[in-house]
Amino acid sequence: MNRIAEAALLSYPWPDPPARGEAIPVADGVLWMRLPLPMRLDHVNVYALDDGDAGWTIIDTGFDTRLSREIWADLMAGPLGGRPVHRVVVTHHHPDHIGLAGWLASDHGAEIITTRTAYLMGRMLTLDEQDALPAETLAFYRGAGMRADLLEQRQSERPFNFADVVAPLPLGYTRIRQGDTLVMGGRTWDVHIGNGHAPEHATFWSRDDNLVLAGDQILPSISPNIGVYVTEPMADPVGDWLEACERLMMLARPDHLVLGGHKLPFSGLETRMRQLINNHHGALKRLLAHLDTPKSAAECFPPLFKRDIGDGEYGLALVEALAHVSHLHQHGQVNRTTDAQGVWRYQVTD
Repeated sequence: MNRIAEAALLSYPWPDPPARGEAIPVADGVLWMRLPLPMRLDHVNVYALDDGDAGWTIIDTGFDTRLSREIWADLMAGPLGGRPVHRVVVTHHHPDHIGLAGWLASDHGAEIITTRTAYLMGRMLTLDEQDALPAETLAFYRGAGMRADLLEQRQSERPFNFADVVAPLPLGYTRIRQGDTLVMGGRTWDVHIGNGHAPEHATFWSRDDNLVLAGDQILPSISPNIGVYVTEPMADPVGDWLEACERLMMLARPDHLVLGGHKLPFSGLETRMRQLINNHHGALKRLLAHLDTPKSAAECFPPLFKRDIGDGEYGLALVEALAHVSHLHQHGQVNRTTDAQGVWRYQVTD
């Protein structure tokens, strides 16, 4: 089946997202809302689940910005009916998902529920404020082959810090793990852990109807970024991603409605999981053909992305390219050497 035919197997019950400060009911007791992001992917989806007299459980939060807090105030007074937010469930540690969890805890008394890795990564990164990139990070970017002008620019600027858009997280949280269940919105949800886009990424599968809360683990029309970062330079998120996709695909049913962290709710989950798996296998195959001569990760954009990468996308593209070449290296399919400038170069194994 070709890509166009496969795409037709996905369906989108709501062609338009909720307006700012408004909510769309997607199931009994489940509201879909959206917060803006100041980047090319300009939004994050959040969900509210009605827990009756206890109030609301919120899934993910958006960045911690003045605008986001204002929108949340409108949502609480409007679609949430002035009832309390008593829990916030964080699918993974990225700032657009965990950004306001600490604020919901400190200012609204919400319990934070997430995986151990998501909590520890979020808390560690918010406490690690830097005024300049450390030498370790510069060496990492240099090793990946970052363009000299961008490397110089990053070296001269204050770097992005999690604390810029993530509210301080409290000392305590409630842990969830693979095999746990949560009762939210009048349903019992099985917790299934994904990986690749973020370590120990939580997804939630309703036992009582067809809903899946997928965060960024499963998105309908874009592939989540899968990157290697200086915090774990020899991670293999591509391998982690493929394993998680194969495992989660076994749970897919034809009637599933997937509520993801970006884009639109959709059905056609088994098809989408197959697409996500095949997309990365195809990228790895193209990359192997590209590595007939030694190349840095930054020189691997063409076979992976098949389009021009602008400066605003360069950082995410670089860490994703590095993830793919490192996956091939760690599986013995390419060699890695270091040149005189400290750049890692990859070539197909003889």
